[in-house]
Amino acid sequence: MTSLSRELVFLILQFLEEEKFKETVHKLEQESGFLFNMKYFEEKALAGEWDEVEKYLSGFTKVDDNRYSMKIFFEIRKQKYLEALDRNDRAKAVEILVKDLKVFSTFNEELFKEITQLLTLENFRENEQLSKYGDTKSARSIMLVELKKLIESNPLFREKLVFPTLKASRLRTLINQSLNWQHQLCKNPRPNPDIKTLFTDHACSPQNGARAPTPVTLPVAAIAKPSTYVPLGVHGAFPPAAASANANALAGWMANANPPSSVQSAVVAASSLSVPSNQVSVLKHPRPSSTALGMIDYQNSDHEQLIKRLRTAQSVDDGTYPAPPQHVSWSPEDLPRTVAGTIHQGSSVTSMDFHPSHQTLLAVGCSNGEIALWDVGLREKLVSKAFKICDYNACSPPCQAAFVRDSSISVSRVSWSPDGNLIGVAFTKHLVHLFAYQGPNDLRQHLEIDAHFGSVNDLAFSHPNKQLCVVTCGNDKLVKVWDLAGRNLFCFEGHEAPVYSICPHHKENIQFIFSTAIDGKIKAWLYDNVGSRVDYDAPGQWCTRMLYSADGSRLFSCGTSKDGDSFLVEWNESEGAIKRTYSGFRKKSAGVVQFDTTRNHFLAAGEDNQIKFWDMDSNNVITSIDADGGLPGLPCLRFNKEGNLLVVTTADNGFKILANADGIRTLRAIQARSYEASRAPTEMKNGIDPISRSVERQKSLDDVSDKTKAWELVEIVEPVQCRAVTMPDSTDPDNKVARLLYTNSGVGILALGFNGVQKLWKWSRNEQNPSGKATASIVPQHWLPNTGLVMTNDVPENYEEAVPCIALSKNDSYVMSACGGKVSLFNMMTFKVMTTFMAPPPASTFLAFHPQDNNILAIGMEDSTIHIYNVRVDEVKTKLKGHQKRITGLAFSSNLNVLVSTGADAQICFWNTESWEKRKSITIQLPAGRMPVGDTRVQFHSDQVRMLVCHETQLAVYDASKMERIRQWVPQDVLSAPISCATYSCNSQLVYASFADGNIGVFDADNLRLRCRIAPSAYLSQASSNSQTLSPLVVTAHPQEPNQLAVGMTDGSVKVIEPLESEGKWGVAVPVDNGMQNGRTASPSIANNTASEQLQR
Repeated sequence: MTSLSRELVFLILQFLEEEKFKETVHKLEQESGFLFNMKYFEEKALAGEWDEVEKYLSGFTKVDDNRYSMKIFFEIRKQKYLEALDRNDRAKAVEILVKDLKVFSTFNEELFKEITQLLTLENFRENEQLSKYGDTKSARSIMLVELKKLIESNPLFREKLVFPTLKASRLRTLINQSLNWQHQLCKNPRPNPDIKTLFTDHACSPQNGARAPTPVTLPVAAIAKPSTYVPLGVHGAFPPAAASANANALAGWMANANPPSSVQSAVVAASSLSVPSNQVSVLKHPRPSSTALGMIDYQNSDHEQLIKRLRTAQSVDDGTYPAPPQHVSWSPEDLPRTVAGTIHQGSSVTSMDFHPSHQTLLAVGCSNGEIALWDVGLREKLVSKAFKICDYNACSPPCQAAFVRDSSISVSRVSWSPDGNLIGVAFTKHLVHLFAYQGPNDLRQHLEIDAHFGSVNDLAFSHPNKQLCVVTCGNDKLVKVWDLAGRNLFCFEGHEAPVYSICPHHKENIQFIFSTAIDGKIKAWLYDNVGSRVDYDAPGQWCTRMLYSADGSRLFSCGTSKDGDSFLVEWNESEGAIKRTYSGFRKKSAGVVQFDTTRNHFLAAGEDNQIKFWDMDSNNVITSIDADGGLPGLPCLRFNKEGNLLVVTTADNGFKILANADGIRTLRAIQARSYEASRAPTEMKNGIDPISRSVERQKSLDDVSDKTKAWELVEIVEPVQCRAVTMPDSTDPDNKVARLLYTNSGVGILALGFNGVQKLWKWSRNEQNPSGKATASIVPQHWLPNTGLVMTNDVPENYEEAVPCIALSKNDSYVMSACGGKVSLFNMMTFKVMTTFMAPPPASTFLAFHPQDNNILAIGMEDSTIHIYNVRVDEVKTKLKGHQKRITGLAFSSNLNVLVSTGADAQICFWNTESWEKRKSITIQLPAGRMPVGDTRVQFHSDQVRMLVCHETQLAVYDASKMERIRQWVPQDVLSAPISCATYSCNSQLVYASFADGNIGVFDADNLRLRCRIAPSAYLSQASSNSQTLSPLVVTAHPQEPNQLAVGMTDGSVKVIEPLESEGKWGVAVPVDNGMQNGRTASPSIANNTASEQLQR
């Protein structure tokens, strides 16, 4: 095939791709052999569509072409064979062996024999070389890595892996140029030629009074993508007659739809070639211009009238949006830049939205699924709702399966309805919740919708046909519209990647939705079933969010590319082009920059630990602030509707309130009213004033000090004051519990004893326990496989001196553990040992999986070193040296890219996980005269910045980003015994600590203040509670229930403990007094100055 013919194939491939003829595209790729689509190949391989994989490959190579090709086909067929064996489909495995793998026996007969012998094994993982074979999904991923290397090295694929660089719609452009040329050669050119076909050359029919030839400039939109495919020529290079107002609702964003001509169907704009390269390719309507001689203005008067209305955002019939105020002067002083207070939410804030009319009422969504309502004027949390599935049985099977695999969930979007009566909440798994707001403390769940497959990424309210609806989008690439009864009204398909955000809006009586996907595509939808009206690229071509100004007249978008470059732009709605690009972003961002608009005049975005402000009419940043510090790298922010308040998230799981002068006055007035109310005579109940506040106030704008509600430590001393259950078959005085953890799914508990034996308990899903999660209300089952195998580690003779350690894979499929001997990898379903490694000496003392790669393991050793071990290749990548005694704790922070290690030497070391170099080493502060002995443990807070350090002498919170201590508590008063273990609750709001005398303390995680004591008499039998030797050695927290904990005891028993259902939580939050620490007076700088380093005993 000639070079030009080959290029024509690429033009056709581009055209087919733009027209969404997916199967035809890949068929042409394969039959021509010009382009190997690696992405398509990966998709089919990961899906296990092996016939299609080989069929596609056959267009480029055959089995015996070269050694690379042979290896490619062998790896594919071997994987297919192993999957059949894994399914116990022996007949299919034999068929693959004979038909597909037999061909390789002539090249390597021994290998073929070994593959055949796998049929004789009950589990092919018993073969040593296949012992590390994981599940099907991970095996396919590993295979693909190898295949990509082979394909890239194969000379037959050279110059076939990259699509040539072409401008968008190149084939359409060439056709337009041809039609232009044909029209110029017409003997009797018409000013409005009617081109009905491409099958013959164009020639205008004669007419009276023929004029001289007129050159014509043609928009690509003239032959733009139809909503349903019809021959290209139908859309002629010249525009149709008048279009209806409905179809022109988005003006320049959409081409003319539904023309009256019988041969012309709806047309959607394609990319315009006249847009500069630094702008998004969008449709432009041609208009008369002195520089474009003879350009035809084909829009009729009705269309032009609508365009004018769209440009000014003023409606003749419907004044929904007020005209922007004229002649108003603005200055940076109008921006809310003064920090008026800080509120600690307790878990990472992911989304915020102010009430449309109550200017200080803020809805907050969190990373643990919680939503809360705050009055930011009073700094008071009015109501809080933990995530809870309303009707588990009503959820779809994929939704139920998602929560069984991993029940953790986060809020992705919280939004008020326009009337302020509803709050919509989108979650990162399938669900949407609607809450009815009926008063300051009255928030009731109205509706639960199983909305999308996977994450629901955005939610908004809209009013199609004057009916309040909810619009959602998700990872399933869909945009959906729901009524308030939960009925799905519309489902918009067309995106080819997960949909990141939505922006419903209206012009006059035309309702529409913009949607953006993570491949950078922006689409627009009317409330019909016709399909997307536009398809173009957002700046950065990754995650982008669109917002209108408050009056609806101006459209902005802000997004970030995969490379970390951020873009904030204003759009020209009438043309669908970028009108202005705002500058001022400095850093490469690791995430997506968030932004908001206010007062029809200002923009704000969070970046580089700052808030940056722009005037909408100026490209440059007018000011930036750090809000007195403490902001994350990419803070989330939100203006209230008046624009006098701004809230911004903080790095320590809270948010700050910023105000301008008007906002300060508003907050002062609210606080003054609250203070006056607190002074009014009130009815006293039990000696407690019901109006007095217990809310922490960092600042008071009027220096008004609230009287704190009387508070007492909650003491749980009787069994009737809590719920507790003992695991069956757990008591064994010769096997003290050394390590204890919940399964990640929350349905089981795994205990490792000092004798190396592991036990697993599971809860069943039934009517009494519909979630199947761990609970203290039901006795679980001591779970064993049908074979009766017990998970037993390799232990030395003197195992009493060994240090047991354990780590569980994220999907609960495998557990690694050791007890003085080799590290063993157990299958959690069969309890079989899959492999062993790292034989002593030295013995392993702590295990931790890398958060991004389950194949990488950090192993703390008895000789004080840390081995970074690659499980898949059975290789120690590096050894870290910095401790003087054995390693007792390891924790990774994915946010900070650090590994923190602790040792029996009382040292804390910080390691860079990219270079594995030690960044810093600090020593925990021990009481005077105390030698550095005993285990020091470390665990990261859910914000991945703060961390909890536990030693028998203290609990301490450190800021890992600064590598310094910020809070400390030492045993005292009712909890004076040595600490045996401590852990964060799943939402990191509480700290559970066990003590050598049997007590359990529940602390507020932020300030380490004791809020509840659980005495041994509450969870042990009367005889046991009087024992001086029975106490908890380890404590662990449920991965989804923040008020559930489990303890492993010195007699081998394991107990799960929860508060009473009527209580729901352990005590109440401790009132905060900034001059107090450890319950005693301290200097204002609580934890970091020299004086405070001295422990109070």
